[in-house]
Amino acid sequence: MSVVSQLTGIPFLLPEGQEWVQSRTGQKLDVEKLSPTRPPWEKQRALNTCAMYSDLQTGAIFDLPDRTVVELHLERYRLSLIQSIFPIVDKELFQETIDAVYQQPQPDSCYVESSLRACIFAFLAFSSLIMEPCHEGIAPQPPPVDGEKYFMKAHLLIPQILQGTPTLDGVQAIASLSLNQALYELFTGSLQSANYFGTLVARMLFMLGAHTSLPDETEYPKTTAGDHRSRVQRQLRIIFWLCFTVEKDVCIRIGQPQMFTDENCDLTLPTGYVEQLYEDIKVHHFAKEIPRTEITGYPLFPVDLRLSIIKSRAYSTLYSFKALKKTDAEILKDIRELDDELERWRMSIPLEWRPTLSFSHETPDPNVSMHSVMLRLNYHLCMTIIHQASSRCKSWAKGQGGVMDGVSSSLALSVEASRSTLLYIEAAEHVLVDGIFWTLIFYPMSALLAIFCNILQNPSDPQATKDVRLLRTATGMMERLFSRQPFAVAEIVHIKLVADFVSELYRLATCAIEKAWNERSR
Repeated sequence: MSVVSQLTGIPFLLPEGQEWVQSRTGQKLDVEKLSPTRPPWEKQRALNTCAMYSDLQTGAIFDLPDRTVVELHLERYRLSLIQSIFPIVDKELFQETIDAVYQQPQPDSCYVESSLRACIFAFLAFSSLIMEPCHEGIAPQPPPVDGEKYFMKAHLLIPQILQGTPTLDGVQAIASLSLNQALYELFTGSLQSANYFGTLVARMLFMLGAHTSLPDETEYPKTTAGDHRSRVQRQLRIIFWLCFTVEKDVCIRIGQPQMFTDENCDLTLPTGYVEQLYEDIKVHHFAKEIPRTEITGYPLFPVDLRLSIIKSRAYSTLYSFKALKKTDAEILKDIRELDDELERWRMSIPLEWRPTLSFSHETPDPNVSMHSVMLRLNYHLCMTIIHQASSRCKSWAKGQGGVMDGVSSSLALSVEASRSTLLYIEAAEHVLVDGIFWTLIFYPMSALLAIFCNILQNPSDPQATKDVRLLRTATGMMERLFSRQPFAVAEIVHIKLVADFVSELYRLATCAIEKAWNERSR
């Protein structure tokens, strides 16, 4: 597994990895199916610019939609669970943005107005991704908007915004814009673009000092009371945590360095965050009520912030440029420490939500929900990326003794976490929200690759046959997830590539087992 691309876990991206796969399977690789230029969970954004050029010629490219449309989308966002998971705007502050942008523009305010318009466009692009509110009949049903069009409108305004003198309102606007764009790209699978926009918003947050501001209740009051500045500062800190969380996923998926690190950021958790988090999840899960950020203080965020911090430390400790120079002993020491930290996190979770060390159909989750899905998948992902790093140990790669037992047990934990990922997604299929295929795809794909590499490494192991069956089951599960995704034509083409990729993994894994069996029978 030392020939596997670190973090992404894809052996086909490295020439020596391709040679290794061929030597273990006896098969020539189908390069087209295995798509060696990028990971299978990434897709390039296909933009239809013809309509945009038409708008440009008529001078209507930056025209605002009807104000009522924007306010209806804001109200639906406020009443949906999305506002607690992705708190991209504060309702009152964004209402001020709406008020300002729909007033007559001032002659000297072109840069400010660009920021305001970009925020409106970016919010509508993000709102187009909201599938449904939690309470049908309560939230308004705004007219659908063309998310792609508003994405492009906001995108085209970025150069003009960057030329203006940074102000609190202007920088907050572009931070919100960049975050919206990053989340939009993450949802739709265009991870390189998400990385670019995430870098931009990080720099803006650094300029505002949001990476070092302590979430003190006095400075950031929980209620809607308090002056305007306090509300702005609190929202900036919320945006910081949201960007921090999203960045960890993007960096892990594409293998790029982090912007937000322990060395440069104050990672003190918001006051009362841990105690509130699982109470809010319980309220939503059992009472089907939506946690109110204005009342409870801090949102849920996409995943427990403590788990995002562990991801950040795992990346820095095990996968940074500096980490790649560590000795075997240093790598194993770091793995043990991170594993201990992850276990302390797991044991701190209330019992009804606590992930088990591994998952099987014999130990079902009685509280399965989208919350538990994201919690479990991120826990198993952390286990995988922490223990997968042991494959870099030189003594193990060379087959030397000493640390081999420790490395083998660490790799076994990584593969078991990958099995648990696939089994849990299969068990939780019925609670997965439609239309989030590109958000979830990384988890099963990285798990499939880890299991595939383990089969090739140990094709004679009795577990290999069971794992091949799991790959086959996962292939069917992925096909069912495909069918629940609203497709554009370009997405259908890419999904076909993903399906071919998964099928080829299954074929090669089967060939590896057959090759090992034939060699043993001679």
